Amino acid sequence: MRIATYNVEWFTNLFDDAGTILDDGAWSSRWNVTRRDQLAALGHVFQSMDADGVMVIEAPDSHARRDGVRALENFAERFGLRARKAVVGFINETQQEIMFLYDPDVLTAYHDPRTDGGPRFDEAIKMDLDVDRHPEPIRWSKPPLELEVMHRASRTAFRMIGVHAKSKAPHGARGEAAIMRISIANRRKQLAQCIWLRHRVEAHLEQGDNLIVLGDFNDGPGLDEYEKLFGRSGVEIVLGEGNGAQLFDPHAKQALSRRIGAMPVTARFHKREQGQYLSVLLDYIMVSQSVRAMGADWTILHPFDHPACFDDKTLCTALLTASDHFPVLLDLQLPDTV
Repeated sequence: MRIATYNVEWFTNLFDDAGTILDDGAWSSRWNVTRRDQLAALGHVFQSMDADGVMVIEAPDSHARRDGVRALENFAERFGLRARKAVVGFINETQQEIMFLYDPDVLTAYHDPRTDGGPRFDEAIKMDLDVDRHPEPIRWSKPPLELEVMHRASRTAFRMIGVHAKSKAPHGARGEAAIMRISIANRRKQLAQCIWLRHRVEAHLEQGDNLIVLGDFNDGPGLDEYEKLFGRSGVEIVLGEGNGAQLFDPHAKQALSRRIGAMPVTARFHKREQGQYLSVLLDYIMVSQSVRAMGADWTILHPFDHPACFDDKTLCTALLTASDHFPVLLDLQLPDTV
């Protein structure tokens, strides 16, 4: 079984409200990329992944007048993908949904929100973020997608949680003081979300579930200087610390084990004002030890760091054109039958 997570930059702007593909020469929301070119690149990347299930981060917008599920399924039909059925959870107001696109011949999947270890992710939880003894309501701008997934052939059940945690970037800030204030406030909220998520993770681990937590955490060990104020990253919180049950992700482990040297990366942002690119590790597939024991093997489809991607010039170009993030794949060895 192959599962992937992929953050597709402004996927929603490649479709109209009815979910019809906008395959034309108009500009997409990616810098200097047309909608036609981004669509073709995304189609090639999804075909190359050939995953049984993809947690799509920044999936097409869904609300009363816009059908994101139809948009994603139309995209799958256009490019002949096995993963052709989409499921969405709680709709958010950011135009960037979290959806799971999967092969219904291989998997069953349905939205199954829980309240173990805290309220549902579309509700609020109170935490004292600024240590003033007055708990503040914390909400997810993009509520995690909780799924019950079954591998049909082996009858193996999984719990999956798709995540797009709050960005720590100080959007709209002007001046160093404002940048620092907003960055710290955003980090507090991001850590609070990860603590809330960790409570849910612990509930699943206590129940012995085969758990996969995947998506864009907008965080990682050593990612920015504000982490020193809090002593840990959101990724470390969700993975688990101390003697408790822990999740595993080899790329997070590699990043946590060194302060200097090469690091795995999953995103590449063009800093136009600086005339350079910034590469970071933001996307993870964290698994319970029970899932790790299923022959788990991780791959980042990075256009330069993965030899097969680099040697395949068509795929290399498609990855760079399709999004500012790169897919992360998880392969598991499951029996063909019960």
